[in-house]
Amino acid sequence: MSFTSLGLSRSLLNAIKDQKITKPFPIQEQAIPAVLQGKDVMGIAKTGSGKTASYVLPILDDLQKNPSTKNRHVNVLVLVPTRELAVQVKDVFQQFGTSLPERIKTLAVYGGVSINPQMQALNHVNVLVATPGRLLDLVESNAVHLSEIKTLVIDEADKMLSMGFKDEVDRIFKLIPKKRQNLLFSATLNEDIDSINQWILKEPVLIRIEEEKDSIELIKQLGYWVSEEKKGPLLRYLIKNGDLKQVLVFTASTYKADNVADKLRKNGIDASAIHSKKSQTARLDSLARFKAGTLRVLVTTDLLARGIDIEFLPHVINYELPRSPKDYIHRIGRTGRAESPGDAISLITPEDKHHFKVIQKKMKKWVDMVDSEHLNLKG
Repeated sequence: MSFTSLGLSRSLLNAIKDQKITKPFPIQEQAIPAVLQGKDVMGIAKTGSGKTASYVLPILDDLQKNPSTKNRHVNVLVLVPTRELAVQVKDVFQQFGTSLPERIKTLAVYGGVSINPQMQALNHVNVLVATPGRLLDLVESNAVHLSEIKTLVIDEADKMLSMGFKDEVDRIFKLIPKKRQNLLFSATLNEDIDSINQWILKEPVLIRIEEEKDSIELIKQLGYWVSEEKKGPLLRYLIKNGDLKQVLVFTASTYKADNVADKLRKNGIDASAIHSKKSQTARLDSLARFKAGTLRVLVTTDLLARGIDIEFLPHVINYELPRSPKDYIHRIGRTGRAESPGDAISLITPEDKHHFKVIQKKMKKWVDMVDSEHLNLKG
């Protein structure tokens, strides 16, 4: 199937062509026509499956036909759980909207930075991408009004609820018109997501893109037995000896992320850590450098994983294992995407042995292991 069969306008098709995108993802094939028809949609698909463009493209198409907005009364509201995802979604709107004949203004607002520049930038915004807390701050300051919302998008709804945003989201629902189009997207479907569906969605089109059983087959997984004190030297050895150029390293805490990045830099490896305790400017700068390929190693925690969407990321290293098997699969799923192979390496201490066995059982795939004792980590 091609984009031409989905009902998008010629100007949007040209914008897609300009981005050198040739065919839609499965969720785009189903979601775009439904959104264009004004239907409510609940889309369940893993991160990196094309969910964002599946609502961005039809929303831009509609705004081309109905672009007018009262000042500070936005037409489209996209709620997201993290600052990084807010910026990422805004970038997708701008990526496709830049070459369109009708100018569409998109703004991302989030906490952790001064509210004043965001208040000033809210003039004549069509699409507002927001984290719930900052949005409520702006509403209370009369910087933005939600009475003209025609389309509400809740992106990464599962993450939104797990991060404790339910009360804020409930307050936002009371501020927006009852008559609107609702689009809910999530990586997983659970009881909380289903309850939101029953509450806000009206006869929704349910789109569920099942993860292919062999979806992790493109990922070459390898584990290294290592003692806790030799993890740092082993990580540096793997990066230098393998000449790894773009590496995403996962740790279990913000402290460890900083510690790992510091030691990599002291050993001549360009690295940066991003986590919730870093300033927004520092986080966005590190993420931009990493995506551009000018930063060799990015060290992060699971909290920010969904804001890191890189189509051809070659290497993921689990410096520490996550708590759940689902998080493990989500981590390694950062690589091996867009039909491109990738490497996922895990550093396993004796204390990790049982937990890693549980992860492999849940994944239904056994990982080849290497004993690092035989490696010359100083070489």
